[in-house]
Amino acid sequence: MMKHLLLCLGLFTLSISCKKNETNTSASAQTLVNQKINELYSQYGSSNDALYNKPFSDDLFSPELKKALEQAINASKEDIEKVKNSDHPDEKPQLFEGAVFSSLYEGYSSYTIKSVTIDPSGTSADADVHFEYTLSPPKVTWTDKVHLINNGKGWRIDNIRFDSIGNAKDLKASLREFAESKK
Repeated sequence: MMKHLLLCLGLFTLSISCKKNETNTSASAQTLVNQKINELYSQYGSSNDALYNKPFSDDLFSPELKKALEQAINASKEDIEKVKNSDHPDEKPQLFEGAVFSSLYEGYSSYTIKSVTIDPSGTSADADVHFEYTLSPPKVTWTDKVHLINNGKGWRIDNIRFDSIGNAKDLKASLREFAESKK
């Protein structure tokens, strides 16, 4: 009887410790996702200069999104050179204008990560990011959904589904459209 009780107590303790470890792993993954989102908006949120002047990080963007970003920027740089060397160098080349990583063209004044949902497999996550624009009236608020993937090398931004206030459905589609418009 005593052995049975000790066995049950041992299994119960093991069960609790596994649950606690699972919660810690989930909390750790959420922290890592939050860090990636904060890295994105701290590096690329306030200005499009970073798009033109910094290489896109393999640690921040998924390979597919990085490729789409590079193709769009290269198309813009090619158009800048084409216009500069044309008979009409005063024409406006195709440039990234407005906030690329946000629904609202004007950008945002602040953002808050409202929730993070991590797929049970731990390979993808979606984060609802709430934005506010308060630099001129009226105050505008919206929520974009940042999609991340984890390929075993850490979390990477893979796409952003824009709120309905924007003109584009998602970041990848917007970048493809931008790059293809000058072909």
